[in-house]
Amino acid sequence: MTVHMIKLCVGVDSIEDLSAWQKMRLAHGNRVGDRRLFHATRMIPKRKDELADGGSIFWVMKGVVQVRQRITGFDDGERPDGTRCCLIQLDPKLVPVRPTPRRPFQGWRYLKVEDAPADLAPGAADDVAQMPAAMRRELADLGLL
Repeated sequence: MTVHMIKLCVGVDSIEDLSAWQKMRLAHGNRVGDRRLFHATRMIPKRKDELADGGSIFWVMKGVVQVRQRITGFDDGERPDGTRCCLIQLDPKLVPVRPTPRRPFQGWRYLKVEDAPADLAPGAADDVAQMPAAMRRELADLGLL
């Protein structure tokens, strides 16, 4: 059974910022010296088989779930200080989702498929993506997105 993951996207204000950062990472490589996209986490998810079965990571930016990326696999990694970590491999495609307010939390959480924000329709995604990030947040807070 598929399950998703939800994670705060610290230091990123918008989908555009995340896209630019990830494109730079793909172009120049990352800390392990290759051009894969991944999120490094200290702990290996106990439900990694369910995550790998079509799961996505939903990114929370400035208190709003705004976008998701499909999880493509897991790998062992090492942080710059030598500690072991888990690399959650990500598809480079960012899929805008219905903006949904989310309170801050630490780490990551599992997200049931039925509780995940819906993908935006292609035309709607373009319209929402054109809005300034502050406007998206405010509309989501008001329940209008």
